[in-house]
Amino acid sequence: MRVRLSRRRHGIHSLRGKLTLANVALLAIGIVAATAVSVMGMRYYLLDQIDSELIKTRDSLGGSQLTLREIDSLSMLGFVRDRLMPAQQESSGERSTETVFALVDRRGVPVGILGFDPTESQQGLAKAAGDPRALAVDSEPHDVTLDGSTYRATAARLGDGTYALLAAPTDVLNQGVAKAVRLDLAIGSLLLALLACLTMFSVRRRMRPLEDMVETSSAIAEGDLTRRIPSSCEATLEVEQLRVALNSMLHQVESAYRTRERSAAQLRSFVADASHELRTPLSAIRGYLQLYDKGMLSDPDERKRAWARVLAETDRMGRLVDELLTLARLDQQPELRFRNVDLSRLVRDAAEDLRVQQPDRPVEVVAEGSLLVRADESGLRQVLGNLVGNVRTHTPAEVPVRLWVEREDGVVRLCIADEGPGLSADDAARVFDRFFQVGGGAGSGLGLAIVQGVVRAHGGQVAVRTAPGEGLAVTVTLPVRACAGQ
Repeated sequence: MRVRLSRRRHGIHSLRGKLTLANVALLAIGIVAATAVSVMGMRYYLLDQIDSELIKTRDSLGGSQLTLREIDSLSMLGFVRDRLMPAQQESSGERSTETVFALVDRRGVPVGILGFDPTESQQGLAKAAGDPRALAVDSEPHDVTLDGSTYRATAARLGDGTYALLAAPTDVLNQGVAKAVRLDLAIGSLLLALLACLTMFSVRRRMRPLEDMVETSSAIAEGDLTRRIPSSCEATLEVEQLRVALNSMLHQVESAYRTRERSAAQLRSFVADASHELRTPLSAIRGYLQLYDKGMLSDPDERKRAWARVLAETDRMGRLVDELLTLARLDQQPELRFRNVDLSRLVRDAAEDLRVQQPDRPVEVVAEGSLLVRADESGLRQVLGNLVGNVRTHTPAEVPVRLWVEREDGVVRLCIADEGPGLSADDAARVFDRFFQVGGGAGSGLGLAIVQGVVRAHGGQVAVRTAPGEGLAVTVTLPVRACAGQ
């Protein structure tokens, strides 16, 4: 439940919210920067057009060397009325869209044209322009304010020393720039909203594998070690690599956990079995000692028999302890003393020992010549001794046994097979377990476990082949690197 709740919390402090805010902020900065650059460029271009027209008109007037009298003459009437006077006769509501023309003397006082007094616009322009000489000598027009409207103004010096003032309105330009800014901001706001939605949707899809990782980790923390992070078609390369790495790690964690649990269970079983095996001889020894202590063994034959049982149980307990110590050393992966060992000779020696101990048992040996292996001699002798002892203990004395060794395909195989009663499939699967005894038979149940430990310490393998009524064959395989001369 905690995982489900956490997946629903996607506030501004979540990675999804931060990515969305970052994208929106970057786009907003870009839109503002682009709008500012475009507006400044447009305004500069339009102002340059207005200034160019004013400068062109100023240069034309200045170059013509006209005088006030000539402008006021009848020969200039048509030019003045058609080109200059309409701007002075417009209403104040239309004034801001037309160019304003005014004539001033050297002191900047406006003068009339064709007998008309200067209009309010001309007087306002003369007042706003100030010194006409400064406007005439300046290469660029100046900004002036006329009746609350902004103009670009310049002046041209006429032939008689008077000045012609020219002013073009810029309110239309400013209004156009303002509209462009509002349009850009509106479009930018829509783009930001669209980007926010697309980012949220995209990030949600891209973040889904991470949410699966969180859910899987929580499930594993709650005990479900089999959970794995599922694959997603929306995952990026990096997320997919992370998923594969985490699944590999989770597999290793599960394997380590299962191994630890299995080792702990084996340890508990081992301690319990060892305690049980040791308790039997100790109980027997304690019992005979108590009989002796209470004087109940007055007969010399009884004391002799009790002493023999105590020695036998002591030997049994000593062998059991030695086998446990051997298994403990094998579990710690001891350093083996590798050297060239004649495995054929060891097989023949083991067969000879079996003949001495059980003269009636048919023993077949296939180990002629010399077969050298790189191994620990004491370990191989223990392997052979345990396998032969297993045959001697669990099969009748008249059952044949066959020992053979060979080198094939770069490995050495050692096999000891008997024709005894064999084992069932369930018993064969547990034959290498510690303290496992078939039907509660003789022995400690550690012989084949020691065989397996020694063979694995050599880097080899041990296997059994058996069936009820078909005997038991144990095959030891040593790898190439353990063979001499390889």
